Amino acid sequence: MFEAILIEKNETEQTVHLTKVGEDALPEGDVTVRVAWSTLNYKDALAITGKSPVVRRFPMIPGIDLAGVVEASDNPDWKPGDKVVLNGWGVGETHWGGLAHKARLKAEWLVPLEPAFSMSQAMAIGTAGYTAMLCILALERHGVTPDNGPVLVTGAAGGVGSIAVALLSKLGHEVVAVTGRPEESGYLKGLGAADILPRSEFSEPGRPLGKERWAGAVDVAGGQVLANVCASMRYRGTVAACGLAAGMSLPATVAPFILRGVTLAGIDSVMCPQPERREAWRRLGQDLDPTILDGLCETVTLAECIPTAARLLAGQVRGRVIVPLDGAA
Repeated sequence: MFEAILIEKNETEQTVHLTKVGEDALPEGDVTVRVAWSTLNYKDALAITGKSPVVRRFPMIPGIDLAGVVEASDNPDWKPGDKVVLNGWGVGETHWGGLAHKARLKAEWLVPLEPAFSMSQAMAIGTAGYTAMLCILALERHGVTPDNGPVLVTGAAGGVGSIAVALLSKLGHEVVAVTGRPEESGYLKGLGAADILPRSEFSEPGRPLGKERWAGAVDVAGGQVLANVCASMRYRGTVAACGLAAGMSLPATVAPFILRGVTLAGIDSVMCPQPERREAWRRLGQDLDPTILDGLCETVTLAECIPTAARLLAGQVRGRVIVPLDGAA
């Protein structure tokens, strides 16, 4: 038996609680992992609170991220003792996830722990940091360099935004951070932001084309915020869009795309192919200073994930939430 957060649903309501689960109840998979660390992401918070239909199969153990040690493997790619990381692949949505002491998974979902990081550091990065790096790789593929001009990061005090600010700054970019929490200005400047803008500048309907300001952008918001970001991109600038915190809609015009040649690059971290995943983690190991991670994180117990989920959705959590499970570093 092992502890896990379990989400259940009957005909009328969803319930979530910390409970004990038998190993024989684990879903199908060819690799069993003893989970050392997990995280609480925005998507996990939606699943736990039931605010969005993230979970598509019940009962469900949430947790889209995990780091741990292989206990058993029927696949030659992994052997007992290997340290592994998982991000996405529908885990925590259609397949039991990482907010538990054990997980049974498909071998092709796993990547090796990057040698630059401990397991706790890998989870401090998690899907948020891995997604931030996928965004930066997209900007680089479209020719965005530090010489082109400033790069905008929306939702900068959140998990993706925080790591994007730190990475872009280290890579030499002038980073402008957008946040609805002005009290986090000092935190963001500590990560390397050159300037802070209020979210209110981007949250109201704007002109189809605004002043050319940004060479690149990482957007976690969507909605009106993304529309205004696109409208203020420089000629042939690129926006990497990876989130919908401000809404699913995109109330924009085609003007930025056909008059300025702006690129809107969609970033999906869930089903991203293995070669791109491994490259993102390799670059994180190369370009992210792990000493910043302590200041990015809040550590909570497995039981504390349930109330913390509501705080996260209310915008009361800075950076990343990590969850220790077996005490391993």
